[in-house]
Amino acid sequence: MTSKEFEEEQILNLLMGLTNKISPKFERCTGISSTRLAILQILCECTEINQSQLQKHIHIDSAAITRHLKQLEADGMVTRQRNPNDNRETFVRLSEEGHRRIEGYKSEKHHFIQQILDGFREEETKVLADFLKRMQNNI
Repeated sequence: MTSKEFEEEQILNLLMGLTNKISPKFERCTGISSTRLAILQILCECTEINQSQLQKHIHIDSAAITRHLKQLEADGMVTRQRNPNDNRETFVRLSEEGHRRIEGYKSEKHHFIQQILDGFREEETKVLADFLKRMQNNI
């Protein structure tokens, strides 16, 4: 294995390790999964949205969005209602409880991001974001 191949493999291993650590750590710090928070944030920006449109925004499959929404509904943070004209369509909206709790979640998310980027200069953060976007586009 060449030095370049070793470094490339090391980058992949580091990225995979970060992925495995970020989700559970994020949930412990914020009290909610990153996917559920993303759902709440989208619902906070609109009055009501079709469940399939929400699924496309979040980039998860239909079973996953249903699972997340059922749990958020059980927690009192969202409401779901079938379209009376088309029973196959479900509309989702943020409940009063969801509106009340979203700000706390956003604050915890901001704190979590600050922890991750502790010690990074603004220029370094911009370069890192650019690198990660380019990698994401390549994938």
